[in-house]
Amino acid sequence: MKKATLLSVGVTTFFYMLCGCTGYAAFRDLSPGNLLTGFGFYNSFWLLDIANAAIVIHLVGAYQVYCQPLFAFVEKTASEKFPDSKFTTKDIKISIPGFRPYNLNLFRLVCRTCFVMITTLISMLLPFFNDIVRLLGALGFWPLTVYFPVEMYISQKKMPKWSTTWLCLQVLSIACLVITIAAAAAGSIAGIVLDLKSYTSFSTGY
Repeated sequence: MKKATLLSVGVTTFFYMLCGCTGYAAFRDLSPGNLLTGFGFYNSFWLLDIANAAIVIHLVGAYQVYCQPLFAFVEKTASEKFPDSKFTTKDIKISIPGFRPYNLNLFRLVCRTCFVMITTLISMLLPFFNDIVRLLGALGFWPLTVYFPVEMYISQKKMPKWSTTWLCLQVLSIACLVITIAAAAAGSIAGIVLDLKSYTSFSTGY
């Protein structure tokens, strides 16, 4: 886990810094959110297709990673609260030739379908994709990438409070929080405010 986290954060940081620094060095504040199509350049269709395929793979995987714990929590809570309800607890066996029978739970089907429909509707209502992603990334970066790993490391090592290492880790955590709020959150909120001035529902040409 430690090696995987180090590799993933390192690669992600390298590519983000590469895109951010080169884009800003070349175009300053006029740098578009999408460096491939932001200038109206669509001739390298193969490159755009590869980029779009990578986005689909990334988002499908990330969606599952983040949603499965939520689904599990909702379904467990519902089954504990309504243990006698067939809608929440009963599985319908569907036979599939050549495979084991598939257990279909109606509550799971309805709950997950409604969740996907609601998240899709919300995403369609918010066409300014880049600013929303930046805000979500800013909100998720510090707790998931800095705070929780630091606190788990302190707990695992049984580090005494106010020791030198403990203080250094707390300073690192607070510094990352300040940078996240100042650089990412403030910038994305400013972008969203500007987008809302010319916002039209269910439209990409706002």
